[in-house]
Amino acid sequence: MSTDTAAAPVESTPTAPETKRARKHRKFSPWSVVAWIVALGFFFPVAWMVLTAFKQEGDAYTTPPKLFFTPTLDQFKAVLDSGIGTALLNSAFATAMSTILVLVLGVPAAFALSLRPVRKTKDALFFFISTKMLPIVAAIIPLYVIVNDIGLLDNIWALVILYTAMNVPIAVWMMRSFFLEVPGELLEAASMDGASLWTSVREVILPLVSPGIAATALICVIFSWNEFFFAVNLTAVQAQTIPVFLVGFITGEGLYWARLSAAATLAALPVILAGWIAQNKLVRGLSFGAIK
Repeated sequence: MSTDTAAAPVESTPTAPETKRARKHRKFSPWSVVAWIVALGFFFPVAWMVLTAFKQEGDAYTTPPKLFFTPTLDQFKAVLDSGIGTALLNSAFATAMSTILVLVLGVPAAFALSLRPVRKTKDALFFFISTKMLPIVAAIIPLYVIVNDIGLLDNIWALVILYTAMNVPIAVWMMRSFFLEVPGELLEAASMDGASLWTSVREVILPLVSPGIAATALICVIFSWNEFFFAVNLTAVQAQTIPVFLVGFITGEGLYWARLSAAATLAALPVILAGWIAQNKLVRGLSFGAIK
């Protein structure tokens, strides 16, 4: 006796040419065009600043703007000769030291408030974020008096301390959100294997939240590097940072657009390089926990 069996249909895997054709015929989305327009709109001021930095002052201050010109490095040479190196070193020192201190203080605090919560955790978190509610202009007079009394006026260490205090609340809240995404069972498993708390944190927890640490560090770097109010009120000459240095190019008489653009381009390069170096961990850190 014979039985007729129907062969089951076999699904064919799309080949490379078919995949390319599918991509070509993908449905057009107008939102992608809108996204590109918005992105170019945000990037245009930066591109125009860099373009202006290669102009002479006469070419930079024209109406309508001059798009075709002979590029020159005279503005960058003038900025470098004016002493921008000292301001860059002051900003780099204050930014690096304050960021290190923020991570040293903020990471353990965030760990304690997430995986090892303490009593009244919500009150502690509210205290951290409440320090950001006071406008800095309301605190500048007592801060000036304190800094002057302890002999740190026009001293870079005053900015290191203030930048650390300014960024610790942000770091604690950001790092706590990253720590909350780590399963608590990992610590339990590590403790059952005989690992101490410090070993568990160093070898299990920190590698998992390293993208979050990188994202937090970069945010602190940007905030410290761009800070102007504390620097302009508490520093004058010796501890002058790059935002204060840039203001010196704005004068009531004469043209300064090209030279100011060159100085701003040099001032933006360190932060751009830092973001480019840490871009992989930054993207992972900002999207940490978004996809389960």
